[in-house]
Amino acid sequence: MSTRNKTNFARTSARILAFVLALVLSLPVILSPLTTSAPTWAWVLLFVADIALIVLLLFRLEPSLKGISMGLACILLVSIVAVITSQIFAATPPITDENGNPIPGSIATLEKINLNGTEQWISIRGQDATKPILLHLGMGGPGGGGFATRSLFTSLEKDFVVVSWDEPGTGKSYNSMPISELTTQRFVDDAHELTLYLRERFHQEKIYIYGVSWTSILGIWLIQEYPDLYYAYIGNGQMVNTTQNDVMGYELALDYLSEKGDTKMLETLRRNGPPPYKGDDMLGKYVTYLDVLNDYMNSPHYTVIVPIIPFVAPEYGFIDKINHTRGIVDSFAVVYPQLEHLDFKTQASKLDVPVYIFAGRDDVNAMSSLVEEYFNILEAPRKQLIWLEGGHGLDGGNVHQFMDVMINQVLVETYPPR
Repeated sequence: MSTRNKTNFARTSARILAFVLALVLSLPVILSPLTTSAPTWAWVLLFVADIALIVLLLFRLEPSLKGISMGLACILLVSIVAVITSQIFAATPPITDENGNPIPGSIATLEKINLNGTEQWISIRGQDATKPILLHLGMGGPGGGGFATRSLFTSLEKDFVVVSWDEPGTGKSYNSMPISELTTQRFVDDAHELTLYLRERFHQEKIYIYGVSWTSILGIWLIQEYPDLYYAYIGNGQMVNTTQNDVMGYELALDYLSEKGDTKMLETLRRNGPPPYKGDDMLGKYVTYLDVLNDYMNSPHYTVIVPIIPFVAPEYGFIDKINHTRGIVDSFAVVYPQLEHLDFKTQASKLDVPVYIFAGRDDVNAMSSLVEEYFNILEAPRKQLIWLEGGHGLDGGNVHQFMDVMINQVLVETYPPR
């Protein structure tokens, strides 16, 4: 190869490498219109700036180390601005009619409030601000915030004012307090304070609460301690006895892997041993067998879905999105061991609030057999067990059934006429 050809090859290679690096560094700008509430004018300006810098980098600057470094540094700066912009303009979408106009009397806000001396975040959404309040405690975990799955409740915004809560230690509330200081009682106290705030603000005597997975535990604790504050409790993926549930799930995972002939994963689970886990890599050991159960339920792996879910929530800026995933990892390690001795069959066999429990027919994360056992012994003014198609929690296949029960049964049976 001639010297000239070698020079051209080096320049071309440098430009290709620079282009790949530029695209990677530009991801916050590229993702802004798809995953954040950044206004159109902001991300268009940032996008144009990146295009100009990439063109300059590839076709104008000499492909020297200095030229490439300077171009990439400028692209990185634009992305930092995009991250800051995503945080500043984070918002919950307005509630509009079919023509895109805001519905009169509706409410759609993203707010920071003080709960027991700490700053935490909620979203408030409803077509009519005078409707009953439904407090969505969060997506599970511990450490899953309410904004990540807020869109599942859009169809309820006509009949409820839906309040989604980012609990301390996750999402927008990630820095509300040191995660090492989180306790189960702290969550109860903060949720109680939030309940009082919502009752006073919206002039409601009582509210509804919804919990799924970990927050289904929190929901039961709340109605135990403060039954006079709630019209009804709605549980989904109901946890009953965490240790028994986890051992059953682990054993099912072993059987499932044996049937599949997956000896490598089977050996990993056997090496980890049965839960409960503690110490180093506690979360990793739980996720290992839980993702086997997700295979069993034909559900996405937690290692895939947990980082993706917050990225589509417009209430989160890019830092919030990362903090949501960090929150699940950090909070789980601190809070989940505190649930080792939970057993609602003995600790919450009688409740003084109407209880509606949704259970996936194929749910082996919150074992449906344990849920049914608990429901059968539970004493409550009114109780109903509703079987949903699918696995753990709500998804596109069962959300319509959930909405129908919420509107045509829960509201009809428990909300006083006005």
